[in-house]
Amino acid sequence: MADSELADKHCVPCEDDGFPPFTKEQARDMMEHIPLWSLNDDSTEISRLFRFKDFKEALAFTNEVGKLAEEEYHHPELMLGWGKVGVRLKTNSIGGLSENDFILAVKIDLI
Repeated sequence: MADSELADKHCVPCEDDGFPPFTKEQARDMMEHIPLWSLNDDSTEISRLFRFKDFKEALAFTNEVGKLAEEEYHHPELMLGWGKVGVRLKTNSIGGLSENDFILAVKIDLI
């Protein structure tokens, strides 16, 4: 699947038993679409630190990510600081990663 295919998709609800979290192998395979992101050791979360020239730019980026998260109804953990924004993604309802996390990561990279 190409990154543009992920960017064209939308997040879908996955609260029921029909959506198990990705296995470690599935998560590692999906990382090829987001090479600037990191996968945690147990393959349940992805993260990336974005750097900016000042707080104002970091805040503007945070607000854009927030708008995107609301549109996709999939919400990352955001950590805003002077000149930086940390983004962490996982699908809390299933206790791990889903395609939604990678869709949102690709879309965040496009901001």
